[in-house]
Amino acid sequence: MKGNMNTSKYTRGYFMPPEQCLDWTKKEYIDKAPVWCSVDLRDGNQALIVPMSLEEKLEFFKVLVAIGFKEIEIGFPAASETEYEFCRALIEQNLIPDDVTIQVLTQSREHIIKKTFEALSGAKHAVVHLYNSTSVAQREQVFRKPKNEIIDIAVSGAKLLKEYREKTPGDFKFEYSPESFTGTEPEFALEICNAVLDVWQPTPD
Repeated sequence: MKGNMNTSKYTRGYFMPPEQCLDWTKKEYIDKAPVWCSVDLRDGNQALIVPMSLEEKLEFFKVLVAIGFKEIEIGFPAASETEYEFCRALIEQNLIPDDVTIQVLTQSREHIIKKTFEALSGAKHAVVHLYNSTSVAQREQVFRKPKNEIIDIAVSGAKLLKEYREKTPGDFKFEYSPESFTGTEPEFALEICNAVLDVWQPTPD
């Protein structure tokens, strides 16, 4: 206490994070170019009042390849017939260069995952992006499920992806996202992501 002012209320109420090696921040250049993933055909198309037709999607894909994108998110194959046929057309017409990887989105639901891998049949390599709803509002108002059951949905989907990958020829990599992350408690987002990682057991490759 100094004079009439209580300075104790200004005591530091936080702790500094642990020190880590940040030598990489001292580099004035990068060793190799990053992999840029175009999401125009999925997220961009979703934002349009009138979604692109199959023909427009095919033309757009060719432009993205010509620009130089090596990873292209092509859509949500199980969402509509157009999305499914677009994926099939790219594969059956051999429009995907060997050095380009397509990416697709799927909810953590068995019939959607099954349809997604049917759409990918014949693809040399692809990224399958799995997601499920995790926000407080979605858990309480839509699904009416506790956290452990939401984790079960994610884990179930992660296991199904592994099963379908084993049955489907091709090189498939996985991604997972907790949907509506900004409305999800950080601790729970970390918990559910770790639960998925425990199933997939990813490697640096």
